[in-house]
Amino acid sequence: MNSKERVMRALTRRGLPDRVPLQFDLSRSLADRFAERYGIPTHYTTAYYEDVTGRLSNNDLRVAMGSDCVVVGASLPRGYEHPRDAEGNIINEFKMPMRQGLLYMEVIERPLGHVQTPEDVAAFPFPDPLAEGRYDDAEHYIRKYRDEYFIIGDMELTMFDMMQQLVGLEKLLVDMAQGAEYLEPLMDKCGDFALAVGLKLISLGVDGVWAGDDFGAQNGMLISPRMWRRYFKERYRRIYAALKAANPDIVVMQHCDGAVAPILDEWIEVGLEVFNPVQPNVPGHEPEDLKSKFGDRLSFWGAIDQQKLLPFGTPAEIEADVRAKIEVLGRGGGYMVAPAHIIQGDAPLENVEAFIAAVKKHGLYQ
Repeated sequence: MNSKERVMRALTRRGLPDRVPLQFDLSRSLADRFAERYGIPTHYTTAYYEDVTGRLSNNDLRVAMGSDCVVVGASLPRGYEHPRDAEGNIINEFKMPMRQGLLYMEVIERPLGHVQTPEDVAAFPFPDPLAEGRYDDAEHYIRKYRDEYFIIGDMELTMFDMMQQLVGLEKLLVDMAQGAEYLEPLMDKCGDFALAVGLKLISLGVDGVWAGDDFGAQNGMLISPRMWRRYFKERYRRIYAALKAANPDIVVMQHCDGAVAPILDEWIEVGLEVFNPVQPNVPGHEPEDLKSKFGDRLSFWGAIDQQKLLPFGTPAEIEADVRAKIEVLGRGGGYMVAPAHIIQGDAPLENVEAFIAAVKKHGLYQ
């Protein structure tokens, strides 16, 4: 069974694969170190939102290390480079000045920080999701790996995440509570951009499409289930339906950080098929609870802690956690092992390799 078959069988829950599949993302600093160790050159696919770059980059390296998946997405237009301000900060295509933080790139000025009306939204130019050259890397990796590996097409920052980067989280949450009139036009504008990316990736031949909005925090949801239902439920139904209309066999995958168990049932109702990253150590995400409540209708992708376990745990602790997650979430299929986010540079190389080895050791189905 090759990687493509392994992932497809696991995530569609159509029989058991030979083993639980594996996927992971590497930060720049970690990828650079592994590239030197393995003698494989790095290749960075710069995303239209910088922090997604780690998702799309270094597919050759990740495959060599054991990933069953290749991740592709929308890059910058051919020949385009980010302009920089006087302080050297990049200004992305959405007019967000960004600087490097301790781990992630940070937006330092919100281009829609004073938005009030639908007219303000209409007047704000979005980049062209189909700009020439934006999918050069995606096309290359799809051609290279489509027969052997499961190809994930990334369309993260689907609505809520892009909105909070444009508007600012505090203003956005207050305006959502007050029902500001610009909200729905902005949701639709963000959703239309992301959907155009997803449909293009489907046309190029990806196997799954990975949407992304973070509605959760460490201790609960950032917005109430009622508010999610009001603003996002039906929009997600429409987005998923459009993806399925383009290719009925596409696997619908959703990234959502934080504790979001209260909305999973309704998310499944509108078409969600694979939930990522199954952030561990947050309320409602106990593996047995998730598997027993949703495992007949939903597959899981993630669940390995990258906040404490991978950077600070021992190889033995990592192996024990991987084994425990596989025993529960992988029961009967429906699970792909992965860290709950991009592995950052504070994780020792030996711990990352211990994680990969543990999946290969304990993920076998008898």
